[in-house]
Amino acid sequence: LFRSAHVVLIIAVLLVAVAFERLQLAPEDAEALSGVLLDLPDISTLGMRASTEPYALLLAQTARQRFAATWAVAESGATGPAGNRYGDAPGHSCIAVAGRTERAITLETGSSDRLGNMHAFTVAALDLLADMLAAETGSSA
Repeated sequence: LFRSAHVVLIIAVLLVAVAFERLQLAPEDAEALSGVLLDLPDISTLGMRASTEPYALLLAQTARQRFAATWAVAESGATGPAGNRYGDAPGHSCIAVAGRTERAITLETGSSDRLGNMHAFTVAALDLLADMLAAETGSSA
């Protein structure tokens, strides 16, 4: 799995998420930076908002295309301790994987523990990717 340069890209994207956290960017700043990195238009012009499955899938699809990756993982949500500006509670995360197949899920931890939510979101994202890779190869994750 880790022999692929494409998986390295996915890990790099997850590290960017950690950088957002370390910089303590406001949600709108993180969204703007994601848009710049992925060359996305203003999502309001697309009729969508962040922290939704369609938005997470758009991020994953765009990252996959922009970086010519086989697989890409994206996440958008509210880590806590408060909810986001869209009214989503802390612990809300929409996670998407784009590759030969695509899938998006919503995770609700019900917790305001920011660090715990970040861990839960990361585990869920990697589990989703592992499940999709296993389904592609016909093995179980």
